[in-house]
Amino acid sequence: MHDAQHFLVNLALVLGVAAVTTVVFQRLRQPVVLGYLLAGAIVSPHTPLPLFADEHMIHALAELGVILLMFSLGLEFSLQSLWRVGPTAGLTALIQCSLMLWLGYVVGQLFSWTALESVYTGALIAISSTTIIVKAFAEQKVRGPIAEIVFGILIIEDLLAIFLLAVLTTVSSGADLTALGLAATSGRLAAFLAATIGGGLLVVPRLMRMIVRLDRPETTVVASVGLCFACALLAQSAGYSVALGAFLGGALVAESGEGKVVEHLVEPVRDIFAAVFFVAVGMLIDPRVVATYWLAIVVLTAVVVLGKIVGVAVGIFLTGKDIRTSVQAGMSLAQIGEFSFIIAGIGLAAGATGAFLYPIAIAVSALTTLLTPWLIRASDPVATYVDRHLPRPLQTFVALYGTWIEQLRTRPRGDETGPRLRQLARRLVLDVALLAAIIIATAVWGDDAAELVARAKVPQHFTWSAVVLAACALALPFCVGLVRCTVALAQGLASAALPPPPGQADLAAAPRRALVMALELGILLLIGVPLVTVTQPFLPPLPGVALFLALVGLSVAGLWRSALNLQAHARAGAEAIAEVLAAQLHAPNDTREEHPDGEALRRVLPGLGAPVPLRIHPGTHAVGQTLGTLNLRGMTGATVLAIVRDGADVLTPTGRETLAAGDLLAVAGTGEAVEQARTLLAQPAGAVMA
Repeated sequence: MHDAQHFLVNLALVLGVAAVTTVVFQRLRQPVVLGYLLAGAIVSPHTPLPLFADEHMIHALAELGVILLMFSLGLEFSLQSLWRVGPTAGLTALIQCSLMLWLGYVVGQLFSWTALESVYTGALIAISSTTIIVKAFAEQKVRGPIAEIVFGILIIEDLLAIFLLAVLTTVSSGADLTALGLAATSGRLAAFLAATIGGGLLVVPRLMRMIVRLDRPETTVVASVGLCFACALLAQSAGYSVALGAFLGGALVAESGEGKVVEHLVEPVRDIFAAVFFVAVGMLIDPRVVATYWLAIVVLTAVVVLGKIVGVAVGIFLTGKDIRTSVQAGMSLAQIGEFSFIIAGIGLAAGATGAFLYPIAIAVSALTTLLTPWLIRASDPVATYVDRHLPRPLQTFVALYGTWIEQLRTRPRGDETGPRLRQLARRLVLDVALLAAIIIATAVWGDDAAELVARAKVPQHFTWSAVVLAACALALPFCVGLVRCTVALAQGLASAALPPPPGQADLAAAPRRALVMALELGILLLIGVPLVTVTQPFLPPLPGVALFLALVGLSVAGLWRSALNLQAHARAGAEAIAEVLAAQLHAPNDTREEHPDGEALRRVLPGLGAPVPLRIHPGTHAVGQTLGTLNLRGMTGATVLAIVRDGADVLTPTGRETLAAGDLLAVAGTGEAVEQARTLLAQPAGAVMA
């Protein structure tokens, strides 16, 4: 009876304080997660308030919150959604997570933390918070393509987080952080996932559909939660975290097609224990530790915000999205949350990290969570500012790059270039893997190799030099292969997007060169950032990073020169396009003005994205406005190559030109961007601009 009363007192205290703080934060229009963290700080033994909860009991309940929270995340995951988000989310998540892992490790080393603590630091700042973003988007009514892209990235990040949890759990148990150890861990994880998912898909979806058809909500809840805890226990028995098992359980239930039904029923139970989980996290906040490590907290917060904005924005732009979408997505994902707590908790429980890292993770999460709504609200004006202040050559390149990627995606399937490009991509991945293996093997077994060299009576001060020279000689063919494959792959993709005409003057040479440079930079980031991240714990901090940054700098310089040439090409193309469209200026107001011979426009100068003519009609909002005031490129991603009007045509407008009724605009961009520009220009006068 005493134990039952003790449990009841603690649960009532935690939920009562959490209820008060969350109501306050809801009224202040702040994320309720911050209210839970504050409630935890109030009932913790680290504050002088006379409200103390039993830490061990609350943390036991918090473990249930982790399981149910991960189960809910799994319910939102499906193989179909993963396939739909495709390359954009995958490439962006890989670049962003690799960048944050590396930055976190570097920050840990700068503060003289151990190598394993630095690895944990990188892991806990690598994953954005699905819970916080979902709530922030719902509060600010963020929908449409930007929400789809952000949630797609979160799906990939959740998968990467599951891999990190498995690796860190294994490493924290005492296994060495070596290439062979990581390979063995990856193999065991792959086998566990294959067995669990393969066996689960044969049983769980059918079983859940049968249970849901019974139309008994209580039966569905009991069966779902029971399956959740069974999968968590299975993962724990296999040596992995309960979070991994719960996520897999939710994903298996989602494959039944009844994920939304189960999620709706489980949501109240999940919310209660998730609240206890976040309160338990807040109980670990020690103000003395926060005061001691305030500099690390500030630095990590800045790294999370800036690193995620840059990493996500660059990744999304490389997949062909416009500046506005890229910046908005980057500013939406600039926080850490539930996965960070789980990762930090694993390190603390296993003794792999000091007690200081958990409060640091909580403080960084609280600060970035507090900043998230402001960053989302500020993303639109920031994107507009960035777009307007880009140099003119880069503005032209940014506008046309999306059309080239769109042409690459829509090229005919089954042509002869496809197999060759896939072969180059496989060789590229193999060269990167072998190069990483050589670097790590040299760092791990270099001392042993040096001893063998010394036995050959080589002078002691030359032994390590001999080992390094041998490693360089072994790695040289793979470095050469990386360069050749990168160049060949970029050229092949560019030729597939902008094929050179056989036996004719190559009018698309300048756009193709710019696309080649952009693709080379993208491939360099895609393979270089993960390579630097994986090898960084085994190398001195400067040499590899300096070499990588030098290569990125050379690629950026080459891209700038190509953008300058592209600007001249675009101006010449604008002159030719203006001549083609001038005949339509006095054409009757019928469907011909909006749908001219597109093939004729493409033949004028290929590589300019098949410009579409859009007429400015009397009585529309655009009349009397400048392109800069309309923010056409920032709002839609489309760019105006020329304005055809009576008197004098305007080629490659700067944004200060005032539009008049009857003007004919040659607009280039992706199909989606052009349609958005058409809608924007057709809005009636006095309409509220979106």
